[in-house]
Amino acid sequence: MNTKNRDVIRLERESVIPILKPKLIITLAKRIQHGPDRAEFLKLCKRVEYTIRAWYLLQFEDLMQLYSLFNPIDGDQKLEHQNLSPKDIDVLEQNFLTYLFEVMDKSNFKITTDDEIGVALSGKYLLNLPITVDESKLDKKLLGMYFAEHHYENLPNFIDKYIIFRRGIGIDYTTDYFFMEKMDILITRLWAWLLRVTRLQGILSKTQSARQSNHPKKTDIIIPEPEQVELERIRIENMEFSMFNLLSKITVQEHTFDRMIVVYRRASTQTKMERGIHVKHFNNIPMADMEIVLPEKKNPSLTPMDWVKFLVSAVLGLFALVRSLEMPKADIWVMIAILSGLIGYCAKIYITFQQKMATYQNLITQSMYDKQLDSGRGTLLHLCDDVIQQEVKEVIISFFILMEQGNATKKDLDLRCEKLIKEKFDKTCNFDVDDAIQKLEKLGIVAQDTSGRYYCVGLKRANEIIGTTTEELVLKAKQDTNTA
Repeated sequence: MNTKNRDVIRLERESVIPILKPKLIITLAKRIQHGPDRAEFLKLCKRVEYTIRAWYLLQFEDLMQLYSLFNPIDGDQKLEHQNLSPKDIDVLEQNFLTYLFEVMDKSNFKITTDDEIGVALSGKYLLNLPITVDESKLDKKLLGMYFAEHHYENLPNFIDKYIIFRRGIGIDYTTDYFFMEKMDILITRLWAWLLRVTRLQGILSKTQSARQSNHPKKTDIIIPEPEQVELERIRIENMEFSMFNLLSKITVQEHTFDRMIVVYRRASTQTKMERGIHVKHFNNIPMADMEIVLPEKKNPSLTPMDWVKFLVSAVLGLFALVRSLEMPKADIWVMIAILSGLIGYCAKIYITFQQKMATYQNLITQSMYDKQLDSGRGTLLHLCDDVIQQEVKEVIISFFILMEQGNATKKDLDLRCEKLIKEKFDKTCNFDVDDAIQKLEKLGIVAQDTSGRYYCVGLKRANEIIGTTTEELVLKAKQDTNTA
């Protein structure tokens, strides 16, 4: 089935390195010809990970200790035992958010902007109902206080109520007959033709334009090359229909956010002061269906446009029926046809809504059981491990490039690392060279010469500089015990 035109969206390239660490290390080690050097490289990779893990240990412990006070399950009980004043609790909340946002940044999560949400929601995938948040059920103080003290660019308009982080881009395919969706599109196209014939299109288009001006949906984000990636959608509404493909299976395509994390707090009530902070972690969420991760969703209902179509159809049907009755020789079959068409169209709106509601319930259930990875403490543990994995991969790749290809400026090193990832692993990312250089210099295994180019020490010397780690001593002691 051909599409009428290509539906392309553009998003900023990801900084996350989409390669499993073991695969990365093994692939790079195989490129080292000499056995002793390969052994030194593998030892260096372990020492880098052990050291970076130690750097973050205290920060992660503070993060987890703070969250134990704001865990929605039993955090309120722990707060009561602390005997803290409301002002002290507010300070601890903000400290927790500060740690959380630092971990999010180190793990290459980004706050979704209004532009990105507009791009994501500019099309439909499996969810075809308008989903909105019941903002009265969400607290505005927690995040409002944080962003009043911390400046971020391009924050979305709901930032005081909840925040959505996203990382990674994947792709999802669905193959089905889509009978109801095809019929809905055919009727929609027939409806558009009817509006043109009756000249009502101008009136309705003005109303729709006014509504869209208040809630614009963008299909593109202008980002300077090479920081953007083009993604193509395949949607039913852009397809050309024939009698054959109306009755056959079709495949639709939508890109996904590989990871999404939602942070929010429920609103306090007259009887209970809410202090719990919800942190929910989802995976493989289709961009066009990202509403399923929203907190405190309202139950869907017929859209204003559905009601307009319903009422206008009723008026036109009744007008045609009255005109047929006024004719000298009223044709009973014409009246039956008009009434059947009117009743059928109204039934179509109702049946379509019920079918969309069933799809919505299935998606919500799926998001809870299949797409929600974890929540609360489990999500934070995922994040802490993600930080370590990303930091280690950045250091290993950048050190390997300097070791294999010689001295390089920061820009050259950035390009070389991205080229290696593309050529050896067929993956793309916006390599964070600044963060990698900072860690390499902190480790003491990379320095800058007088011309501004970076160079690394030899493998053996790098291992000597980092030194024997605690983990290695523990492993050695364990081996000695086993052999004794």
